Amino acid sequence: MDYYEKYGLKEVINASGKMTILGVSKYSDEIIEAQKFGGQHFFEMEQLSKKTGEYVAQLIGVEAAHIVSSASAGIAQSVAGIIGQGSMFHLYHPYSEKISKREIIIPKGHNVDYGTPVEVMIAVGGGEMVEAGYANMCNPAHLEEMITDQTAAILYIKSHHTVQKSMLTVEEAAEVAHKNHVPLIVDAAAEEDLAKYISSGADLVIYSGAKALEGTSSGVVIGKTQFIEWVSLQSKGIGRAMKIGKENILGLATAIEKYLRDGSESGEHMKERLEPWIERLNEVSGISASIVQDGAGREIYRAKVQIDERASMNAKQIIEKLKTGNPAVYTREYQANNGIIEFDIRAVNQNEMKQIWHRLKEIMD
Repeated sequence: MDYYEKYGLKEVINASGKMTILGVSKYSDEIIEAQKFGGQHFFEMEQLSKKTGEYVAQLIGVEAAHIVSSASAGIAQSVAGIIGQGSMFHLYHPYSEKISKREIIIPKGHNVDYGTPVEVMIAVGGGEMVEAGYANMCNPAHLEEMITDQTAAILYIKSHHTVQKSMLTVEEAAEVAHKNHVPLIVDAAAEEDLAKYISSGADLVIYSGAKALEGTSSGVVIGKTQFIEWVSLQSKGIGRAMKIGKENILGLATAIEKYLRDGSESGEHMKERLEPWIERLNEVSGISASIVQDGAGREIYRAKVQIDERASMNAKQIIEKLKTGNPAVYTREYQANNGIIEFDIRAVNQNEMKQIWHRLKEIMD
């Protein structure tokens, strides 16, 4: 059945990346089979959560893991878990004034909007955000000077959305956290290395299940056993409104297994796919194309298209034209004000690359 036609939906070519607004990733048959099994069978849900968490932790090589509905839910439930510390009173009264130790310290340049502001998820978890440093700088001293007896945790956002320059590292944040006996939570939603941040000293690390892992709509929190138990307990508290289905739990466990076995597309392979396409793009009048690496240093390579200042349309107008076609082409828009459009090809096949080229040529002509 053509669901685009059935529901009157617009077909989309996703050259934007692993973006929530476009459904993030395509699933492999292996993951869909796991979802199908989950959807067609019953489980004791508490046991399913516990056993898959244990399995995932063993796969990754960490103390413990807990599968949640999304990375955002992971932030909220991690914050709530750390604040509550297993208290049943807190579980049922998460925003009570009787619980005063709620401050979550975050570098100012990490308080970004990734689809919703980071501070929203901190607040959902019952935390009170405290910004450290400045928008363009945060060092260990800036972080440490904000710690008080009301500090519950430090939160570090590892993302291309955050300020990249003059920011302390995860290792430096971990050193400050442990010196002051507070836990460090790292949101690494779109990151690819499942061991790096635990090795760097984080107590809890949150990943999106649907981004680098190319799994289901889900997330996973990994870390120290005690903290994961507190996070897991939130399934009976604020996490109830964020519960994940059985099919997506099994889907994510399978996705992690597949990811650790097969890996993701290498940066070198992306460049190989990009090179002939870049040549064709450079044949289009009014633009110049090149290959660029992800701004946060990940092994992700994209096509950077610079719009000539003399062209009849600017980058923002071209982006909107691409979206109105059929299929609609979604791109990375972060540098449109500088006349730059980026194309992420991780979820784009050769035929779709040809379609993008034809559409760009039509627009520029």
